[in-house]
Amino acid sequence: MTVKSVKTGNSTSLAVGNTSVAKPDAPTIGAVAAGATPSTQVTVAYTAATKGAAGTTFTATSTPSSITGTGASPITVSGLTANTSYTFTVKATNANGDSAASSASNSITTDVAPIDVNYLVIAGGGSGGIGGGGGAGGLRSTVTATGGGGSLETALSLLLNTNYTVTVGAGGASVTNISSTYPPGNVGNNSIFSTITSNGGGFGGDSGDLPDRKGGPGGSGGGGGFNATPPKGTGGVATANQGFNGGTGGGSGSNFAAGGGGAGVAGANATGGNAGNGGNGVAVSITGSSVTYAGGGGGATANSNSNDGNGGSGGGGDANTTSNANDGIANKGGGGGGQGGQSSLGNASGNGGSGVVILRYLTADGTITIGAGLTGTTAVDGSHTVASITAGTGNVSWA
Repeated sequence: MTVKSVKTGNSTSLAVGNTSVAKPDAPTIGAVAAGATPSTQVTVAYTAATKGAAGTTFTATSTPSSITGTGASPITVSGLTANTSYTFTVKATNANGDSAASSASNSITTDVAPIDVNYLVIAGGGSGGIGGGGGAGGLRSTVTATGGGGSLETALSLLLNTNYTVTVGAGGASVTNISSTYPPGNVGNNSIFSTITSNGGGFGGDSGDLPDRKGGPGGSGGGGGFNATPPKGTGGVATANQGFNGGTGGGSGSNFAAGGGGAGVAGANATGGNAGNGGNGVAVSITGSSVTYAGGGGGATANSNSNDGNGGSGGGGDANTTSNANDGIANKGGGGGGQGGQSSLGNASGNGGSGVVILRYLTADGTITIGAGLTGTTAVDGSHTVASITAGTGNVSWA
């Protein structure tokens, strides 16, 4: 019997799945699309050949740089360089080898690299009451002293040529003892940078006949007030990871006093006729040197300046029973000092100090624009630029 040879022809005459010695035919390229923003990855679509030997693996390759990805359509290709134009081809592979490359895809340009920005965002401090000291403004930062109030966080990764909101919170306004009303203070205002919000400091409690004489809640809590009759005011409650509670008022008879405002630690409680000091603030080195921010306001007494509370380090205002109390320091978010109010009318508690937003980034990564409505300056610290924004509401961007 004569055995005849069988001619197989080229691969295009074979059905898909044929287990011959043929290599697969080239896939047909599809669209290339960007991944998530900011993107240094893309997806590459393709269609496998419908005739010939089947491919078992499909590989997309970039031009330039020959960066590859494998998988089913669409293939994800990662690790691309930012702000670079790429095209892609796809090839199929089976046990017999590789197909020819597909034609080139559409061109796509990856996003510009983001800029990493470290921040310090401090809210306005609360004002003192006619009694308790105001709480410091809330503090959020990527560069925070160990063990202090305020949260240590991760730098924000931001897009160039994009606006980001900044608001610098004002301090709470002082209050005046008139007609023996002995009012509480006022809460500070929030400060904002992009997705980061620090809460305004809590107000100092009153020393009048209001129901509870509590210090107000806030980034840090305000100090509790006092009165000859119970209850003594408890300290205001702080926002988690931004500050600490205010101190509690105390004393008895005519010998009574208020608590200090909270800050990087809790405000001190009044002890007998001695008012509580404001809590000390937090040391932060975002500008290149250590600076203490967000001290609590001191609580006042009923009758004696000598027993008034001092403001905490970092901008807290001292209390004063017989005259105007001290303000929290501007752009440090300090709480205002309490005013005693029992011995004289017409004297004011301390205003809360305004907040601040400080931004630190590598100079080589971009140039900041501080937009209309904001007051700010920039300074160079080695390889970094530091932008300090001290007032207003508006946008910042980098290019």
